[in-house]
Amino acid sequence: MLNLGGGELVLLIVLALIILGPDKLPGYAAKLGQFVRSARDMAEGAKTHLRDEMGPGFDDVDWSALDPRQYDPRRIVRDALSAPAAGAAAGGAVSGGDLGGGGAQETAAGRAANEAAIAGGGVPRRSFQGFDPSAPVPWDVDAT
Repeated sequence: MLNLGGGELVLLIVLALIILGPDKLPGYAAKLGQFVRSARDMAEGAKTHLRDEMGPGFDDVDWSALDPRQYDPRRIVRDALSAPAAGAAAGGAVSGGDLGGGGAQETAAGRAANEAAIAGGGVPRRSFQGFDPSAPVPWDVDAT
């Protein structure tokens, strides 16, 4: 939690001596000790209250599944890009941008979508081929 080394702790004590003075320091140290004890007692009381409310199932809860760090957006995006597309595995086309391909990877579904878009005047939507980090990034000349 607080990664204080020996030097930082000594510096804090010296700063406290300078700011508070040697006559007030023992009183403030006692107040700090009381606060730490009361905070510890409150945390223990909350834990006991939660254990009483949940009953015997409290010890059986998998707390790692409830860890909010598992919802890191970077990890979610990385997992989504590295996983194979569900629609491509089922033989269908998943709509989305062309992330990893070019014209060489055109499929029958993509060709049909392109022809329909040309006939209807819309923007073609290509099937998702998966993410290939070694493939060059598509470059849109009109956008630059």
